[in-house]
Amino acid sequence: MPPANIFFLWRLSYISRHLRDTDRKNYLTHSDVKYREIKLDKGLNYTKNMAWFKRKEKGIQTTTQEKKDTPKGLWYKSPTGKIVEADELAKNFYVSPEDDYHVRIGSKEYFSILFDDNKFKELDPNLESKDPLSFVDTKKYSDRLKQAQEKTALKDAVRTAVGKSKGKELVIACMDFAFIGGSMGSVVGEKIARAIDYAIKKKVPFVMISKSGGARMMEAALSLMQLAKTSAKLAQLSDLGIPYISLCTDPTTGGTTASYAMLGDINIAEPGALIGFAGPRVVKEATGKDLPENFQTSEFLLEHGFLDFITHRRDLKSKINQYIDLILNQPMRA
Repeated sequence: MPPANIFFLWRLSYISRHLRDTDRKNYLTHSDVKYREIKLDKGLNYTKNMAWFKRKEKGIQTTTQEKKDTPKGLWYKSPTGKIVEADELAKNFYVSPEDDYHVRIGSKEYFSILFDDNKFKELDPNLESKDPLSFVDTKKYSDRLKQAQEKTALKDAVRTAVGKSKGKELVIACMDFAFIGGSMGSVVGEKIARAIDYAIKKKVPFVMISKSGGARMMEAALSLMQLAKTSAKLAQLSDLGIPYISLCTDPTTGGTTASYAMLGDINIAEPGALIGFAGPRVVKEATGKDLPENFQTSEFLLEHGFLDFITHRRDLKSKINQYIDLILNQPMRA
C-alpha cells in the first residue's frame, strides 16, 4: 500500500479514537486531508475526491468595482531579462543592479542626479513649437505636438535649467526622448542657444545631455538650421574659455551627433549607449560591408577616439564636476 494511503488511514484511526463524532466531522472538514471526502458514522466510512476547501457561496462574489489590477511601474524588466523593483532601480540611479543596464531616463531624473538636493531654476519653461509648414503625415504635426505634450507633460524635447552641482553653479540642457523621439526642432535649438547665452552671461559651465533620434522632419529645413545655430553658440562659449561637457546617452543619433553632441571640451557617454549618425542598417547598405561587433556603441566610439570617457551613471555628478575643475585649473571638489 502506498505510504500516503497508510498515513491517511492512520489519521482516521487516530481521530476515531480520540474525538467525539461531532468533533470528528469538524476536524476532518477543516483538516489538510487532500482530495478526500469523508463521511463519518459509527463505522468510520469515507468516500474519495473532495478538495481541501469548500466554497460557502457559489460564484464570484467580488464586484467589478472592487477588483484591483496590479499597479503599473512596480517592476522593470531589462533587455537581458533581469527584473528589478522600481524603487530599487531609482535608488540605483536607474541602473539595473544585476546586469548594469542603464535604463533610458529623461530630464527629470538627470536633474535629480546632477543638481544638489534636486534644486534648480528652469530656463524658458513655456517655450513650445508651432507648425509653420502645416505639416501632415499620418496626422497633423500640430495634433502630434499636442498629443506629445499631454502624454509627457513636457513642452518640447529639451529642458534647460541652472542650479548648484557640488556647490557651484551649472547650466544643464537635457533632452527627453519621450517627446517625439527627442527630435530636434526649432524650440530645441532655441532653448539650447538661450541656455548657452545664460552660461556666457553668468560665466557658468555648460553641460549638454543628448538623447535624440535626430532632426525633426516635420519642421524640414527649419530643424536643420538648429545644427548651425547651436554650433555657433558653442563656439562663442569656447572663445570665452567657459567649459562645455557633452554627455551622450542612449540614443544619440542624426543631426544631434552632427552638431552639439560631439563639440564638447570633453565628450563622455554612458555605458552601452547607441551613438551614431545614420542607423546600422543604412550604413551597411551604403558601404556594402558587414559592420564590426558593437558598432555605434559608446565602447566602440571610445576605442576609436570619438569619446574621451565612458562614465557610469552613479559617477556622473562627481566626474562632470571633476572635468570642469580640471579645465578651469581650480582645486578639485570632493
